Amino acid sequence: MSSVERRSIAKSTQPGGVPLQDWDCQFAPALEAPCITILLCTYNGERFLAAQLASIEQQSYRNWRLIVSDDHSSDATLAILRHFAQRSCQPVEIREGPQLGPAANFLSLAADPDIAGDYFAFCDQDDVWHRDKLRRALNWATNLPQELPVVYGGRTNVICAAGKPLGYSSRFFRPPSFGNALVQNIAGANTMLFNSATKRLFEQAGSLHVTAHDWWAYQLVSGSGGVVGYDPEPHVDYRQHANNRIGSNKGLRAQLKRLRLVLRGRFSAWNDVNLAALESARHLLTDEARALVDAFQIMRKGSFVARLTAFATSPLRRQTSLGNLALLVATALKKV
Repeated sequence: MSSVERRSIAKSTQPGGVPLQDWDCQFAPALEAPCITILLCTYNGERFLAAQLASIEQQSYRNWRLIVSDDHSSDATLAILRHFAQRSCQPVEIREGPQLGPAANFLSLAADPDIAGDYFAFCDQDDVWHRDKLRRALNWATNLPQELPVVYGGRTNVICAAGKPLGYSSRFFRPPSFGNALVQNIAGANTMLFNSATKRLFEQAGSLHVTAHDWWAYQLVSGSGGVVGYDPEPHVDYRQHANNRIGSNKGLRAQLKRLRLVLRGRFSAWNDVNLAALESARHLLTDEARALVDAFQIMRKGSFVARLTAFATSPLRRQTSLGNLALLVATALKKV
């Protein structure tokens, strides 16, 4: 595959084209409607990819284009993507990914200044979007000043590999904030939509090494004085299966698994990565956010008294009482 494959298919019934009725192309978007650039990353996703692409095609909001970054898949992923691109009523572009894991793949798109658009949506290869997913997010985002970085995210409807419902992801009630973002991510990238001001933040920060691109989006936008919206109503079916990188945080078993990771130092390792990225992007943060980063460093690496004092006096908090108890224990044990 060449480094970039462009599949911008004409919306017509010209020879070799696709009849309008086959893909419902009669509902072409108005020219003045904001364009949403969907950023999809793939790697050996043949099992579930077709269902995700179908859910994109069936969106009630029609003015979108799709850019795919594939990390050298060895299965039928590229064939599925090419077939979709040839039939789609909307522009589709297929690129080669950096082959450094999902976070680097997504940031290779989000931080690319050559990718333009009014709004952008991260997209995983194995989920199913509800029909109003894009419209719901856009309705929220367009009510905010366009010069302000904004990112929308929310809960998901968790399904098993076969598509059967398993329940909703956890619901959070505290307002999103940088103090929360430093110690917890609250929304998966598969739910996120952000504006061009946030896209410029990604570009200015560059393709940094981060723990997860969704967590990085939460930290970067909230830390720069932007607005983070959290939707308690799910509009994505998040498919839970054996190959998920992190998985859902739903249920006691998942919470206990995360607690074990904290005690083994995994949380601390994640924070090492995140804080290195934040230091690289420190010039993009507000003065208040920089002060919180410094307080977090003390909470992690200071003396026992200094760590507990930083915990008690700062707004560095998780979303739940149980989560904050775990954070306090991790602070005392120097595992943050």
